[in-house]
Amino acid sequence: MTNFRRSRHGDIIRIDDPRDPRVAAYLDIRERDLVGRHGRFVAEGKVVLDVLFSAGRFAVESVLVLENRLAGLESTLRKAAPALPVYVASGEIIDRIAGFHMHRGILAIGSRGAEQPAESLLATLPAGALVVVLVGIANHDNMGSIFRNAAAFGADAVLMDATCCDPLYRKAIRVSVGAALKVPFASFGDAGHITALLDRLGFGQFALSPRGETDIRDAQRTDRLALYLGTEGEGLPEALLSRLRTVRIAMAQGFDSLNVAAASAIALHHFSRGG
Repeated sequence: MTNFRRSRHGDIIRIDDPRDPRVAAYLDIRERDLVGRHGRFVAEGKVVLDVLFSAGRFAVESVLVLENRLAGLESTLRKAAPALPVYVASGEIIDRIAGFHMHRGILAIGSRGAEQPAESLLATLPAGALVVVLVGIANHDNMGSIFRNAAAFGADAVLMDATCCDPLYRKAIRVSVGAALKVPFASFGDAGHITALLDRLGFGQFALSPRGETDIRDAQRTDRLALYLGTEGEGLPEALLSRLRTVRIAMAQGFDSLNVAAASAIALHHFSRGG
């Protein structure tokens, strides 16, 4: 394997053997999606790669690119650290590395870094912060969509309880169009503790529920606001709903619920500064 091109962002390194140890982190991607990557994550696709570099929240270890996609990545790779290894391979080799056909042909390995406690993240937020609090969101499509909506409507952070799925799971990142790499997030254990903490920090707290006491169109945003979203079907726990002001999205007669991702878009738009 030899370097075949030199550019302003460093060496482009040709990979001809799918078992080359330099690309070991990319092996059997779907299997590792399930068993975990020990502090790493996979970013997939040109748009997501651009967000990964532009946001700068996570360190990037390397990039693996299909040879015929390299020319179109020149401007994106200029945003990377100069010494970042960029590996290039044929479609056959990349498919053998990944374990399935990689039609996008653009992958990167990122490092999660140290997990930030919710308390520390909240301490960094601005006076007029909008925070999304997730409880029981176990579907990666929903998680990715909520992060995309959070980014679109200017949410400052996402907090997740221990039952939520991983926002840095490959599919969640892809569905979020990279927003999971941009919007700060943290996990918390006890819902009672987080509601008390948000109260002390001056956050108004609204829980979104089909049975909410107030139509969302009548709910006024406080300067600092936390918006709670629960899992599909069961929604937020009753114990949590009883402690918070509840809001609902009015719907046509005979229909009482939306997908949580769609509901998050409506609610975040309403409570955003531009809403």
